[in-house]
Amino acid sequence: MKSTSRRKSGSHRLDLNEVRMFVQVVRARSFAEAARRLAVPPNTLSRRIRQLETALDRRLMQRSTRKLTLTAAGQDFFDRCAAAVDGVLEAGKALVEGSNTPSGLVRVAGPLDFLDIFHIEWVAEFLAQYPAVRLEFVLNDARADLIDEAIDVAFRGGSSRESPAAYRQITAQYLKLVASPAYLEARGTPQTLEDLGLHDCLIASSRHGRITWKLQGPQGNEEVSVSGRFGVNSARVLVKSCIAGLGIALLPDMLIEPAVRLGQVVRVLPAYRREGADFNIILPSPDQVPTAVGAFIDFAIAKLQTVMAAPATRTAGSHARSHAKS
Repeated sequence: MKSTSRRKSGSHRLDLNEVRMFVQVVRARSFAEAARRLAVPPNTLSRRIRQLETALDRRLMQRSTRKLTLTAAGQDFFDRCAAAVDGVLEAGKALVEGSNTPSGLVRVAGPLDFLDIFHIEWVAEFLAQYPAVRLEFVLNDARADLIDEAIDVAFRGGSSRESPAAYRQITAQYLKLVASPAYLEARGTPQTLEDLGLHDCLIASSRHGRITWKLQGPQGNEEVSVSGRFGVNSARVLVKSCIAGLGIALLPDMLIEPAVRLGQVVRVLPAYRREGADFNIILPSPDQVPTAVGAFIDFAIAKLQTVMAAPATRTAGSHARSHAKS
């Protein structure tokens, strides 16, 4: 049986770093000069080129003490791979140099009413501030699969303690009681929690009949049985219904804040509230957050927390007093 001294092609995997070294050696016309440019010892460089030749099962160059000559296979390999190596290096350089400049597409997932909370004017401001970034919103009350749908960042309600994927908590949410000035003028302002049972309350459900609202107040946890003539399983529609004067609603502070500031609704029984879901930022992975994604997260947090930092304090009582003076 005849033995062979040469290793079969493919017994070593091609190492792209060794290809880069080979290109540098050819251009420097010297192992010593190439080693200096690459900042590696000459003997290491020589060994890596021999490994490349073994992987290709071809002699790429003839070496002597004074001169380095490419073989026909070496010249052909250089001609084919030099431009590709340059392209890879340029691409890497561009990514590194551009890594500090936010750019590219950022896909944002959130509930259907997210743009009621995150104003569209803020979107315009962010895009003007970062002209190389594109935003794409994927809004659905069903939770998006961040990996399958290629989502870069998601905004979700829920307990940050129970969600290992939570990257940052924007704010702890509370639900507050609100009603429109027109409704209160027509029906009167509740003075006690029990008074709610005599009012039309907007129910966050399509169920009929009375339900129980559990609230935290001056006496701790309290409950009240309420009912109403209109219910819907959409917080966004409940806000509109409350503004339209259909009844008293128990809604997240973040959702009702714009309407409170505009005087479209006022707070009712402000000493009472209910703990709601935290509002969190979720990432597919907390490692190596792209610059554009990080820029959008910082921008969104600043905007949303500014809104919540100085909540409007207008209540049904203050509204009634101002109305009496007019």
